[in-house]
This record gives sequence, C-alpha cells and structure tokens, in this order.
Amino acid sequence: MASNNSILLKGVSGQLGKQIVIKRYGKKSVITKYPDMSNVKPSALQRKGRNKFAEAVVYAQHIIRNPELKELYRSRMPKKAKSVYIYAIQEYMRSN
Repeated sequence: MASNNSILLKGVSGQLGKQIVIKRYGKKSVITKYPDMSNVKPSALQRKGRNKFAEAVVYAQHIIRNPELKELYRSRMPKKAKSVYIYAIQEYMRSN
C-alpha cells in the first residue's frame, strides 16, 4: 500500500513490533511486512565490517565514560561534529 497524502502516515516511518514496517520513498509512505532475515547469511566482508563497528562502539563508550579522554576528544573535534561519541567512532573506523 502506498500513500502520498494520508493523514495517518504523514511523517511516520519505522516498525510496529515485528509485524509491519512503514517506509518513506520520496513523498510516499509504504507499508510492508516485516522482513524475514533468518535465511540471509552475511558475507565475510560484511562480518568483518560489523565486527570493526562493534569494536568502534566499545572504544567510543570507553572514551565517553572517561571524563579526561572525553574532554580531550571534545577539544580535537571539528565544529561540525555532532557528539564526542560519534566522533570517536569515526576516528576509530578511519584509523583501523
């Protein structure tokens, strides 16, 4: 089902439980069945990328829990950076 001017779906996206997903394509909203990913096997490259990202998250959590490191990162952040956490993840992903 697609709709471009429904009052119920205006500005709505995301999932409702594990039943349906509301997606936005341009100005239209689409309601679909929740995807069954049980038979999808990630490639070796995808597993490697996911593992690297998981390591980056652990690293960023360590940074934001340590006040001294957090301030050090905050002082090195570019003005356009959103948060110390996101900046730490970006730095980890770029360096490793």
